[in-house]
Amino acid sequence: SADGACWNSVMLVDGKEEMVKSCLSPSEMKGRLFCYSSRNVYKRNCCYTDFCNNETLHLHPGTTGWGYGLQLAAVILVPCCLLCLGVLLGVFVVQGHRCAYSRAHKQDAEEPLDDQLLMSPDKCLKDLIYDMSTSGSGSGLPLLVQRTIARTIVLQETIGKGRFGEVWRGKWRGEDVAVKIFSSRDERSWFREAEIYQTIMLRHENILGFIAADNKDNGSWTQLWLVSEYHEHGSLYDYLNKFTVSVESMVVLALSIASGLAHLHMEIIGTQGKPAIAHRDLKSKNVLVKKNGTAVIADLGLAVKHDSNTNTIDIPSNHRVGTKRYMSPEILDETINMNSFESFKRADIYSLGLVFWELARRCSVKGLHEDFQLPYYDMVPSDPSIEDMKKVVCDQKLRPNIPNQWQSCEALRVMGKLMRECWYANSAARLTALRVKKTVSQLSAIKDVKD
Repeated sequence: SADGACWNSVMLVDGKEEMVKSCLSPSEMKGRLFCYSSRNVYKRNCCYTDFCNNETLHLHPGTTGWGYGLQLAAVILVPCCLLCLGVLLGVFVVQGHRCAYSRAHKQDAEEPLDDQLLMSPDKCLKDLIYDMSTSGSGSGLPLLVQRTIARTIVLQETIGKGRFGEVWRGKWRGEDVAVKIFSSRDERSWFREAEIYQTIMLRHENILGFIAADNKDNGSWTQLWLVSEYHEHGSLYDYLNKFTVSVESMVVLALSIASGLAHLHMEIIGTQGKPAIAHRDLKSKNVLVKKNGTAVIADLGLAVKHDSNTNTIDIPSNHRVGTKRYMSPEILDETINMNSFESFKRADIYSLGLVFWELARRCSVKGLHEDFQLPYYDMVPSDPSIEDMKKVVCDQKLRPNIPNQWQSCEALRVMGKLMRECWYANSAARLTALRVKKTVSQLSAIKDVKD
């Protein structure tokens, strides 16, 4: 069928060539699968017509159908082309085109070399990400490699939906990856997030690991993919809905969130430097929980960068951006100074305090804990408007309740104090991400964390 696909491939298994051929129906394709791949495939071919994969591939070029076709073509065409070749050679010599000719051949020779070095069959995602962070700028894989990865991912199941589109769990060489698929009308968001993730020196253990971006056009519609590491626990919001956390786990999660935000906010000076970045939509749904109990900050599509050389802020025109429930007072009442990058960092800190409150409520001390709730759950509707939030946060100057029982646990007492210092109405009085990180890191030495 025209909507289906066939493939044939050859791989080396115990020193012997092994051929694989198959076809996929349109329902199996689901409009998304482009080409079969696996860890030890050395040569593969995809096609889209009936019985088009009848050709047998071989690893040795002289024995491939393609190589044979070339030989046949040479036998037939050489006599006819000798005269043309002579004329063309004269043109090349006279017009000095030999350099361009050699450059083209050099480029052709280099492309498979890049592929071999970066996409060798035994490379796993950790290897590729390590290559990214140690080679050159540290700003991500070459676009050709990103595209190769994206186009050999097999989507498995949807794991989330958002304002941008949907998130899928996919497989690449047997490993799970997360694929965020944007609708074509959100091309600007896709491009922005890919751009932010590929900022030089952004890679950090507490920021979601970016792998690839790709735009796939099948003629009738365009799919915009953002591929990242997959974390099976999902968001902190999902995690806290399901589980309570020990005091020790709470400290580990809080420290990793603060560390990720401190790295985002920090400017690194130098040629291999990094601009300061503000998130602008920090919330429990945009923090993911890793298998080891630490967290990563995700969803950088609304982030802004600061250029310290020109003191300019790379920001879209819409200043009231983010999730209403987590907006700082100065964003809600529109008094934020849009010309100062510090303003954006301080708004992030306010949101961080709210995330810490969600986390601390689910901390179980001597079997006592509270149900999961979103900040201001008892003060505003489930889908609050700007006006709802402004009335509570700016006019009434209310903040989430800090329970009295937190005083009996040293770690929770410190967390409560931290929260208050993160959500001051006066943004200049709020703590910095680095100060929050240092304070939380000192908590791990407290006795009730170890018990």
